[in-house]
Amino acid sequence: MIRPAVPERGLVELGRTRGDPDTLALLARDQDTRRLLLLRAVLDAADAADPAVCSTARKARLREDWALLTEADRLRPPADHPRPPGAAAGPRPPAGHPHPPGAAHSPARARLFHPLTGPWALSCLRGLDGRGGPADAHRDRRLRQDLAHFSALAAVAAARAGIPFTVRLTARAGVLALPSLGALHTATGADAPVDVTHRHGRLTLRRPDAPDVVVHLESGIGAWSAALAWTPVRTLPGLLPAAAPLPLDDVDPYRTAPGPGHRGLGGPAVLDDTDHKRWLQAWSGTEAALRSGGAHRVAEAAALLRCLVPLESPPGADGRDSCSATRHEAFGALLASPPHDAVALAATLVHELHHAKLAALGNLVTLHHAGPEARYFAPWKTGPRPYDALLQGVYSHLALADYFQHRALVVPPPDREYAWSRHARYRAQVKAALPALVGSPDLTVRGRRFVDEMAAAYERMAEHPAPRDHTARADAYVKAARALWTQRHTPALPRPKE
Repeated sequence: MIRPAVPERGLVELGRTRGDPDTLALLARDQDTRRLLLLRAVLDAADAADPAVCSTARKARLREDWALLTEADRLRPPADHPRPPGAAAGPRPPAGHPHPPGAAHSPARARLFHPLTGPWALSCLRGLDGRGGPADAHRDRRLRQDLAHFSALAAVAAARAGIPFTVRLTARAGVLALPSLGALHTATGADAPVDVTHRHGRLTLRRPDAPDVVVHLESGIGAWSAALAWTPVRTLPGLLPAAAPLPLDDVDPYRTAPGPGHRGLGGPAVLDDTDHKRWLQAWSGTEAALRSGGAHRVAEAAALLRCLVPLESPPGADGRDSCSATRHEAFGALLASPPHDAVALAATLVHELHHAKLAALGNLVTLHHAGPEARYFAPWKTGPRPYDALLQGVYSHLALADYFQHRALVVPPPDREYAWSRHARYRAQVKAALPALVGSPDLTVRGRRFVDEMAAAYERMAEHPAPRDHTARADAYVKAARALWTQRHTPALPRPKE
């Protein structure tokens, strides 16, 4: 793959934790291209796989799904789909608006560019590599489920394009997830066939020994049904007034990584109406909260955020405690527990989108050649960090320091005091870790330029210093963190012989 060049101006802006529209669009386009290449890799791996890993019948179904997806890629969706009585039409994004990414694409590409398609494709590749051997029942079951999900992706794309069809899909452990639409819950907890027919914006889902479920496509995201067995994908209003709704996806089976969760993260949440209302309340003020930290914070969120994945609150969470994450393979998705308020949600967006920005930039520009050894002090972690993780952490904390400084300069008290306290804390943390980044001999020429711009952005914050009491408390916090870290991770000197 030929990597598109990031212009020097774009690299400088990103180093300052910003990014003009062209640079942000470049990052997003490159991630979309990688998604298409990942799908091509899945198809090639399936075609080359041993029949013990991917049977002839599975390969044939994959080709059928690909043909349906290809047909959908040639078409544009109907102007509108039926809506429930009394429901208002969804807002349409303005021309050229970067959100959502599928708005400028065919229905097929809109589905493939959805963030959670990435984890699905990687799961397919892991299953198709065949290293588990033909007797690995768990791998074989997982691969069957993964390839069945591709059938669902193709069906949704075809329905969005207005193509009439009838296909047989598989409900996984009693749930048939239709990405961007919702999920059908069957009476059994086992895998079960579901025949899906699409005509004129309406899906008929037929199960053995159960009434048919009729699902009506909404314009953009979601689908409604009067059946209790159907759960629609929830949404939040567009971040900007004319933007399309944002998925709040508690349905997609690939929304979190399988197996034990990351330490400090809650598990995937399934929302009820009360939970959804809590998200709506925080989200309703998020655009204004972001804008108080600079108009560029709204622009980057509008350009890069494609869906939110709700998480359970972390163990022992209280008050403002929350957890959040991004996944490199799911560019545009942000995982987060219920936010305390709009400011907390805005700060989470700033934090996590900078992880996404830096990861996307790293796919285009080699910033350093440092190894994976964990040996660096980071005030926000109890253990040593590898250089790349330190770079990620400093970058996101620098963006948070910038966000809260901008906010502190425009909001009234007591919001101002809280903003100054957060700014001082994040800036003190960056101060403690920045020298290790700047002093690394492993930086490339372009990596040096990027890190130098980070350092310059840190220095410019001194033009508007936080009140001394906030700075003193932040410095004391970092000093205590360093002392504890040194005590834990500095090897003890051998005792002298007597």
